[in-house]
Amino acid sequence: MLGDIPRVDDDRVLVDFRTGDDAGVYRWAGGPALVQTVDFFTPIVDDPYAYGEIAAANAVSDVYAMGGEPRTALAIAALPVDGPGVDVVRQIFRGGYDKLAEAGVVVLGGHTVSDPEIKFGYAVTGEIDPARVLTNASARAGDTLLLTKPLGTGILATAGKFLRASEPDLQAAIASMRRLNRDAARVLRALDPGVVSACTDVTGFGLTGHAAGMAAASGVSMVFETASLPILPGALELSLSSLPGGGRTNQAHFGARVSVSRLVDEPRRRVAFDPQTSGGLLIVVDPRAAGVLVRELERAQVTVWTVGHVEPARSDGILVGLA
Repeated sequence: MLGDIPRVDDDRVLVDFRTGDDAGVYRWAGGPALVQTVDFFTPIVDDPYAYGEIAAANAVSDVYAMGGEPRTALAIAALPVDGPGVDVVRQIFRGGYDKLAEAGVVVLGGHTVSDPEIKFGYAVTGEIDPARVLTNASARAGDTLLLTKPLGTGILATAGKFLRASEPDLQAAIASMRRLNRDAARVLRALDPGVVSACTDVTGFGLTGHAAGMAAASGVSMVFETASLPILPGALELSLSSLPGGGRTNQAHFGARVSVSRLVDEPRRRVAFDPQTSGGLLIVVDPRAAGVLVRELERAQVTVWTVGHVEPARSDGILVGLA
């Protein structure tokens, strides 16, 4: 869609939209570089406060995935003229404010427009060491794949709209989406340079979509062991009745680049394509350091699973394998 937009010839731009990364990075004359992102979406839960929290956690996640530290945010909101009520709007903004405060991010202001459908999110600015930027274009064959949050938020949110999800399962999904990727990012920044070769957060394109983008940008293939994928309670059972529209779009768009073993059942395949909101970090790490990284993440109380590995690019063009 942006293919005809000329690339800016500015050597201060370290990462822009051309690479499909989570955020853009701009280098100043000295000190840390600037890392910027923006994200907003329609409500995925009924609780307005939780919606605000999730929108904030989702927005800052892109900065964490690049290896940066978010610092400031501008709110973006679209609200119908005839509702919701002031109390609901206040709760949305309060949820976002409180979650950003937890992340150490200062809200400087924002912009609101009228729209038939509620939308909410943030433009986030952070800082990053220009020598330690984590992109999706540098994964190495032989590296290990780690994931820091379970999958299935899209399926459970869809099931919740139709009253198909149990309350405990829905609350588990909400708790996962509320959780910041801050602590995981801090552990990654403390590692020696080069230990982690690439990183992205798993959001709307689902695990397979984000992995396909990373594999294509890096010139490698990625293989996931579906039996090792962490999945939220209830997501497998609900995947056959509550696959969100984004899941079908992901299958249509990325399916040609994904090889699925005949041993993988349909529910697990659907979960692999499920669009996530405020998902975990997909970390690509040197296998010699994977065990140490797992221990450090667990010490920081970050859940983490080993979910696969990176292989050389395949001659048939397959970028992601589900085994």
